[in-house]
Amino acid sequence: MIFKYNVSVVFLVLLSIWVSTEGRSISQFLTEESEGTKWAVLVAGSNGWENYRHQADVCHAYQLLKDGGLKDENIIVFMYDDIANNRENPRPGVIINNPHGHDVYKGVPKDYVLEDVNANNFYNVILGNKSAVVGGSGKVVNSGPNDHIFIYYTDHGGPGVVSMPSGEDVYANDLIDVLKKKHASGTYDRLVFYLEACESGSMFDGLLPEGLDIYVMTASEPNEDSWATYCGEGTPDDPCLVECPPPEFQGVCLGDLYSVAWMEDSDVTDRDADSVQGQHSRVANRTAANIAYGGYGSHVTEYGDIVVSFDRLSTYMGEASTNHSHASVNAMSFSTSSKSVDQYSAELFYLFTKHQNAPEGSHEKFEAHARLKEAISQRTQVDNSVKHLGELLFGVEKGNEVLHSVRPAGQPLVDSWDCLKSYVNIFEAHCGILSSYGKKHIRGIANICNAGITSEQMASTSAQACSS
Repeated sequence: MIFKYNVSVVFLVLLSIWVSTEGRSISQFLTEESEGTKWAVLVAGSNGWENYRHQADVCHAYQLLKDGGLKDENIIVFMYDDIANNRENPRPGVIINNPHGHDVYKGVPKDYVLEDVNANNFYNVILGNKSAVVGGSGKVVNSGPNDHIFIYYTDHGGPGVVSMPSGEDVYANDLIDVLKKKHASGTYDRLVFYLEACESGSMFDGLLPEGLDIYVMTASEPNEDSWATYCGEGTPDDPCLVECPPPEFQGVCLGDLYSVAWMEDSDVTDRDADSVQGQHSRVANRTAANIAYGGYGSHVTEYGDIVVSFDRLSTYMGEASTNHSHASVNAMSFSTSSKSVDQYSAELFYLFTKHQNAPEGSHEKFEAHARLKEAISQRTQVDNSVKHLGELLFGVEKGNEVLHSVRPAGQPLVDSWDCLKSYVNIFEAHCGILSSYGKKHIRGIANICNAGITSEQMASTSAQACSS
């Protein structure tokens, strides 16, 4: 007994010496061990200069987590990485997420870039399945039962889907299956998921069960657009409400409204004293602030286990530095923001601004006009094709009503996800690939599945609708 006691004393002395060299007290060490490791997965699911904001969002998220004490080995970043050194970037090697212009790109890990930013890698990173990851750094969420996981995904989306720049899109049922598998593996304590995309609520509504110790906050309801912000340059008729981006960034949006709201809140909030739910309340108010006046904005929505949201923000994001170099917000920003554009319109905003600012008679003017005209034509074409498809299947009077029908809250978008994926493929085979804008019509295709239309009918009618 005396021998065991002496061994215990020696162990505690050695432990005290070791944690002291690490700059932590024994109590801090034991607290960290009981709370587990903090993990983060950050995903920008787009590419192209016109989508600047998504990678800017992810870079900003990395900086605030890093400043909060998370280690690079526990932060996994997905971003195409074609923005910082893009030929259109007026500040080469720099990415900013707000008009103040602090660089958020420096130091960001390039875990998964270019074609390695895909759904398969995303799923396997979450699951900690390193052998199934293809390319990239190979980093995965190798978490344990006491660990906490934060996932942030910003992108274009549509009903039941968010985009990826390479390979297949992320469908809601596949994402939910991955989260269920992660829970079944017993490799986390609690998980928080923030999602920025149009119709982002449809990724979880009626699909994410309670009891998985997962809390989700989405930028918008299942049938609602999300919004880009810090866009372009204000005019007397359409001014920026706080301040505009630097003038050299005309035509692009520096961030997304919901994303900027939660990150600028995290930059200035005492994360150790405040909760995830407290952040939800402030972010929801800021994101919807202008709706009541007929303006832009969306309704931030919650899913999963709400009890998880009463955890401290620091449980997932770490504690904010007292001299946070990326803090960029004053009190006014939480009630309003600069000029905003809905995500479906951001591409046209970019192309229109590029055309407007090009010198008269220049090749740049001609090229910008051609691209703008083509983008508008493609949107008109897909709108007309889907409208014609609905009329052929359900009649002229009922077609539009069926396609745009929205199910009550708590019901998933579609009864059969296999049907939806198959019918999207059928439509695209006859009518062309659905662009970021075109994905808004996935609800209509889901309703075609729900109406019991056979695959043969879908194929023949799609061919007919898109041949004229």
